[in-house]
Amino acid sequence: MDRIAIVGGRRLNGQIPIGGAKNAALPLMVASLLSEAPLTLSNIPDLADIRTLKTILAQHGVSVTESGGALSLHAARIASTLAPYDLVRKMRASFLVIGPLLARCGEAVVSLPGGCAIGTRPVDLHLMGLEKLGAKIALEDGYVHAKAAGGLKGADIAFPTVSVGATENLLMAASLAKGTTRLVNAALEPEVSDLAECLVKMGAKISGIGTSTLTVEGVSTLGAANHSVVADRIEAGTYLMAAAMVGREVVLQGAEPAHLGAAIAAIRAAGAEVDTAKSQIRVRRGDQRLRAIDVTTEPFPGFPTDLQAQFMALMTLAEGTSHIHERIFENRFMHVPELGRMGAKIAVEGDTAIVAGVDSLHGAPVMATDLRASVSLVIAGLAAQGQTIINRVYHLDRGFERLEEKLSLCGADIRRLKE
Repeated sequence: MDRIAIVGGRRLNGQIPIGGAKNAALPLMVASLLSEAPLTLSNIPDLADIRTLKTILAQHGVSVTESGGALSLHAARIASTLAPYDLVRKMRASFLVIGPLLARCGEAVVSLPGGCAIGTRPVDLHLMGLEKLGAKIALEDGYVHAKAAGGLKGADIAFPTVSVGATENLLMAASLAKGTTRLVNAALEPEVSDLAECLVKMGAKISGIGTSTLTVEGVSTLGAANHSVVADRIEAGTYLMAAAMVGREVVLQGAEPAHLGAAIAAIRAAGAEVDTAKSQIRVRRGDQRLRAIDVTTEPFPGFPTDLQAQFMALMTLAEGTSHIHERIFENRFMHVPELGRMGAKIAVEGDTAIVAGVDSLHGAPVMATDLRASVSLVIAGLAAQGQTIINRVYHLDRGFERLEEKLSLCGADIRRLKE
């Protein structure tokens, strides 16, 4: 199993290109199931999760080809409406196939999902919405059996809590439902809007994109489309934290500042200089120590839960004490003991991590516990004295493309150890 070795203390200086968003690419790929015509996606990141989803879609009958950096997905015929446990358990986003399969074929059998162990993340909102669209749902032996013999029918669906996955799943299902569907309290995340805009290119009729109420006028079929995946705000935010931690001047090329407002505000409040322009974020950090500040994770446009671990790593060296409130996932502090191995002083009380800034971190062997936690250890390792060895980096490969290369080109001493 690969490991990553980092020798800390090097200042970052240079440019880092930001790729397409994994969290946008995955539902966009699933959307190919809705149409007999090909869907071509550009700016697709080369990640383990993308490769996993290719395999899942292939067993449903989707032809997947790559050309000129673009991914073409063609679901001319659905070969199977079964999404088996062995595939779905690897990645939670694979549960999104249930909506499109049900809408197009009138049935789907999908295993309950897996993924990072950061919380329960139940699929009850997905199922509630599908039932409102007319589906009959049964749970048997870890599988969801869904049927809509007469097709799905439009309905008003009000989410009791914001759910990105449920919004995406029901948005796709409603595109082929008969009549009008209104999704109230829909997720505002840029990845949801990116999916909606792609569906419109395919022929869907969706209004309210970018708002909390999405209205979908169902159509009988969807067609071909070409779409470029939105920039990855979590990748950009991660390098934003790394630059604030040890950077001198780092430019994030291709980043979308409007998607990172809360994170940029937090970094500025901590004392780093951040300038923004179209598709670019510039971070400057002098020799002064950062200030400890408090953040609370919230749905977009609030501070992203997917940047919580990275921000915590940043706060380990800040002056003062910061309070990080995790309000999205109940089990997302698994990186705390690993940061503690590097000398961080962090106490967890319920959904709050209290971080007392220290003067320095020291390198240590640590273990990645989930995707975002793993990259928080990279950020800490960049600043730590001595060498840090990060184990179980397959988590990193799920969400960060060419991480070692991008950081090395900016001056980091980071390399992958093959085993």
